[in-house]
Amino acid sequence: MRNRQQQFGDSGEAAAARHLKRIGYRIVMRNFHGRRGEVDIIARDGDTLVFVEVKARRSGRFGSPKDALTPHKQRQLSMAALEYLKSTGLTDTRARFDVVAITDGAEGHRIEVVKNAFELAYG
Repeated sequence: MRNRQQQFGDSGEAAAARHLKRIGYRIVMRNFHGRRGEVDIIARDGDTLVFVEVKARRSGRFGSPKDALTPHKQRQLSMAALEYLKSTGLTDTRARFDVVAITDGAEGHRIEVVKNAFELAYG
């Protein structure tokens, strides 16, 4: 059984996927698990393959959800993305990393999409 935090994360990812669809992304896969990390959402934005990290917070009390994307997490996402590209034969495909930041508030979800949030990070 999933705990409350996991359920909150799941609902954030679902809200992010719905929002991305509304703004024209096509969802390819959710929750890709590689040996070196996980990607929350893989989508297409036109001809670009987008690796999306979803960061959700119940409030802004501990800072923006975007601030939680540490250099270590960026490296993990990069390695998982490279693994996905290799395993699917898409290494020549244009790709980028986006972040969907979700903050719950009195008015409901506030969703922000940050395109090209970071460059490929490895090493």
